[in-house]
Amino acid sequence: MEENTFVEWKDSYSVGIPKIDAQHQELVQLTARLYDACLSGTETARFYFKQAMHDIVQYVNFHFSAEEKLMERIGFPGLPEHKRQHEAFVKKVLEDVKKFESGKAIVPNIFARFLRDWILTHIAEVDKEYGEYVKFFKKESEVEDMVIPS
Repeated sequence: MEENTFVEWKDSYSVGIPKIDAQHQELVQLTARLYDACLSGTETARFYFKQAMHDIVQYVNFHFSAEEKLMERIGFPGLPEHKRQHEAFVKKVLEDVKKFESGKAIVPNIFARFLRDWILTHIAEVDKEYGEYVKFFKKESEVEDMVIPS
């Protein structure tokens, strides 16, 4: 991606599990697409923003499920707190989607910034914890076999 993009993947976000990293990269790309939709004309923005929100919700559910199954399989002790954070995020996103669909005012670029900031912070701080756990307790090849395909 270009230097001045809204959000871009950096290798420093890697948790060291290739399939999970690929899913994280997809979340970053979906967030960038959502922001791009905010920059279109009014009706166009509304249509693309709605589609991008739908795509984000679908992919977040897929990804969070994959992460939680992996953490369960490797016996990660931080799973309950991690799952709680996922649930709080999904609740907030679904509330905003519902507001948007019912015609209530939400500012699309503020929503996109929230997504970007939450996703990148979550990956860089919280997801790294189970990545470190994997490095200490499991072989990477074993973990890759446990991950749902990307």
